[in-house]
Amino acid sequence: MWKKKLATVVSLVTVFSVVLAGCGGSKDEGSSASGGDKKDKPYQLVWYQIGDPQKDTNKVVEKINEYTKEKINATVDLKMIGFGDYSKKMQVITASGEPYDIAFTSSWANDYLQNVSKGAFVELDDLLDSKGQGIVKALDPKFIEGAKVNGKIYGIPTNKEVATQRVFRFNKQFVDKYKLDISNVSSLESLEPILKTFKEKEGYAPLWGDKNTSPYLAYDFITEKLPMAIPFDSTDYKVVNFLDQPDTMKTFETLHKYYKAGYLPADIATSTNSDYQKNGKWLVDMADSQPYADLTWSRSAGYDIESKAAGDAIATNTSVLGSMMAISSTSENPEKAMEFLNLLNTDPYLRNLVDMGIEGTHYKKNADGTVTDLPAAKDYDMPSFALGNEFILNLYDNDPKDKWEQFKKFNTDAKSSPLLGFHFDPSKVQTEMAALKNVSDEYMPALMTGTVDPKDYIAKANQKFKAAGLDTVMAEVQKQIDEWKAAQGK
Repeated sequence: MWKKKLATVVSLVTVFSVVLAGCGGSKDEGSSASGGDKKDKPYQLVWYQIGDPQKDTNKVVEKINEYTKEKINATVDLKMIGFGDYSKKMQVITASGEPYDIAFTSSWANDYLQNVSKGAFVELDDLLDSKGQGIVKALDPKFIEGAKVNGKIYGIPTNKEVATQRVFRFNKQFVDKYKLDISNVSSLESLEPILKTFKEKEGYAPLWGDKNTSPYLAYDFITEKLPMAIPFDSTDYKVVNFLDQPDTMKTFETLHKYYKAGYLPADIATSTNSDYQKNGKWLVDMADSQPYADLTWSRSAGYDIESKAAGDAIATNTSVLGSMMAISSTSENPEKAMEFLNLLNTDPYLRNLVDMGIEGTHYKKNADGTVTDLPAAKDYDMPSFALGNEFILNLYDNDPKDKWEQFKKFNTDAKSSPLLGFHFDPSKVQTEMAALKNVSDEYMPALMTGTVDPKDYIAKANQKFKAAGLDTVMAEVQKQIDEWKAAQGK
């Protein structure tokens, strides 16, 4: 079922190291033992989840509650909030102190690190030890490392792809039509011959993107679109201004060359147009990949897409924090919340029920163990990536048989960024950070999309960044990295 896309949402955010949040109080209305004492009233877990409300949610929740009441003497009140509204509404709920138990959190929605800094989430280390060992055993250690804040964990990452890998994606119908050789594509520079051929044959820009596009740069950025970064291959943990690096200049010069040649859309620095995949009028773009991503993209687009790696698979804080569950500090029963999360991440029946709906209603089981959607699946279309351990999900009839094995191999083989687990606290340089963001908004889109000459524009950008306090912020970042490095024994 390809409408339930496996998503690694790749947008970098400002991250914060924080004060530790205390555990919420416990008011155990049901037994914490598996199954519970039948005379005890089941504890109802209020669960906020990102995703558009579904027609059959109540029907599925009824089935969920039959199962969880028997297993852990708890039920759930699942509250779905649409993608566009989720962060704002969760901010209001958190600020009001409204009691709830579990919520989706991430680097891009209901910001994990900001919530931890506010004390909104329960520290989970002890709860994982006592009631979440199934989760710990299932997760790649990179997930745990990246989710820690000041050495403690406050959210449970979804067990999916732990890393992101930048790739060049190709519209295969044009690769075949013009017999383009993409076998040796591995860099922006290596694209030039095929871009030239396509532009001559089709007459429009072959390399697509918009103002939020960025080329592959082998750096882990401290903050989105600010020039502070550490190279992925760094061994000294020294923060650099990536605009001053030779490889950055080479990349931006290549982009500007392509822009002048008409290989990039003329309005790329201001456009938010993403319709090119719908109309199929494109040759190549850049994306973040995972196992069998080509198959997923192809089925979503309705035509074949294939990709070539632009860099290594790297586990970063952003990739690790892309999908998580946290327990609220307002929860009256964090222990029961952890029991439920452990069950959700280890019990195939519950995980598939939450994800796919009711067998015989929303999907059917096939003789080979795979599943096929039934027409009612449209009434229960959930964001699979946000719901817990993906590796215990049923395979659909059109899934590769080794899908989850390949995901596990991808995670095991992925490299870790030097900064995995480091979260910058900008509280001492808030004024400078705000000024730097203004400079970034003015200069970065043009540089990242090749619309300006980097030889002149980087110098101007650097002058503005320095005037806005870049050196002060970089010194604070380096100080925090050095302290974190020492504490980690790196």
